[in-house]
Amino acid sequence: MIIVTAASGQLGRLVIAELLKRVPAENIVAAVRDPAKAVDLADQGVLVRHADYNDPASLDAAFEGATKVLLISSNDLGNRVSQHRNVIDAAARAKAGLLAYTSVLHADSSTLGLAGEHRATEEAVRASGLPYSLLRNGWYVENYTVSLGGAIAHGALAGGAGEGRISAAARADYAEAAAVVLASSGAVEQVYELAGDTAFTLAELAAEVSRQSGKAIPFHNLPQKDYAELLVNVGLPAPLADLIADSDAQAAQGALFDDSRTLGKLIGRPTISLADAVKAAL
Repeated sequence: MIIVTAASGQLGRLVIAELLKRVPAENIVAAVRDPAKAVDLADQGVLVRHADYNDPASLDAAFEGATKVLLISSNDLGNRVSQHRNVIDAAARAKAGLLAYTSVLHADSSTLGLAGEHRATEEAVRASGLPYSLLRNGWYVENYTVSLGGAIAHGALAGGAGEGRISAAARADYAEAAAVVLASSGAVEQVYELAGDTAFTLAELAAEVSRQSGKAIPFHNLPQKDYAELLVNVGLPAPLADLIADSDAQAAQGALFDDSRTLGKLIGRPTISLADAVKAAL
């Protein structure tokens, strides 16, 4: 059985969809905190099981018969390491043949503020003794395109990445990569540095939005503190705003750049282009 945790989330659903193209539905388990939110997955023949990262007993039940487990990282900032360890320990007790984890690009050397929890989780994965794959996902292009409506409405795109080049890919690209690894019948690599085939600056993103929208949308680069304050003013919780502002500041120094094209090679096709990402968002 292939177990996908957080399967009712945005990434998890896409992973399930890609797995259904590759393996029978009855071989897939959607491990979710609230099974009521995964009725559509059950309707497709996927086995839905309750699994709470904070409840080891639920994880043991959800992982029964596991051959492979995908640990999709929690979004509970500050509590992720202990939650992830619960999942890793349950996978070890289930004697899974593969444990895959959605980490962050260049986790071992990344200067991103969010990288610390990923590094600690990777250490726990290695210490588990299980065969593993670290899916070090780069930035989701949706992190930027989700706010394009607001940028157009206000006549500017704000950020703090300066001239840093960002090798972003679509969430669907990363999901397909996870499915490829999980569905593989052979050996898989221990570490995959996954990022978009081509990189862009936020000024280039603004220029593409301008071209497609027909409205001049300049990029306004802000100091990290000012960008964090802007994000709080538009409704983001302060810890998340600080994390996003830090990520942009580190991106300015190259933290979100990768030119290995590992992701495109793994999924056997080019990752989403900037033009297509903007078109989809608009």
